[in-house]
Amino acid sequence: MKDFVFFLPTRKGSERVLSKNTRKFSNFEGGILELKIKQLLNLNLDIPIILSTNDELSIDVALKFKDDRIKIIERPEHLCQSSTNINDFINYIPTIFSEDKHVFWLHATSPFVDESTYLKAIEIYNKLDYNFDSLMSVTKIQQFLWNPINNSCVNYDRSIVKWPRTQDLQVLYEINHAFYINSIKNYLKLNDRIGLKPYYFELDKLKSFDIDWEDDFVVADKIHKSLFK
Repeated sequence: MKDFVFFLPTRKGSERVLSKNTRKFSNFEGGILELKIKQLLNLNLDIPIILSTNDELSIDVALKFKDDRIKIIERPEHLCQSSTNINDFINYIPTIFSEDKHVFWLHATSPFVDESTYLKAIEIYNKLDYNFDSLMSVTKIQQFLWNPINNSCVNYDRSIVKWPRTQDLQVLYEINHAFYINSIKNYLKLNDRIGLKPYYFELDKLKSFDIDWEDDFVVADKIHKSLFK
């Protein structure tokens, strides 16, 4: 197996969802961060879990597990602002890992991505051939998508047929940010968290759910309570 590290970033000062990583979620007092760390530990893999954060509450949640696999790296403040350029953060990753590492970057804000999904992603990445150089999670979209700038549909030609069957529409993929897997060598070469030929790891709608707004948090909390009483 390749030399993996789990990279789990959080930060304080979330503006859209206050304390979204550590406020109580479902039956987890430590919030979605506690849930996500527990999922990773349940994999029973000897892979370090790197919590990259400037948030004291996140650090407290991680320390309560008392597990040597969890490593805390305090992130520089200039990389923890809402105004931080994501490219600057991406370029920071190779400064904390050696070139032989493969970074499994995931987010606590995807609470429904579970252990089996992470194991499957690792399995697929380990077996990638020359056709792929990285992996990212996506959501399949096969719906009628309209571009208001061009005043036309994005994924079919209305001059051929105005309303095709949904199953005949061109398939597109939404990058749902649940996880990315890439080598540090690619980070250094491309300054990116994916390579030139990423494998598209499809997630269903539930696992693609991302907590980005307060309404998302409320809905996810209710769904989780309903599914995992």
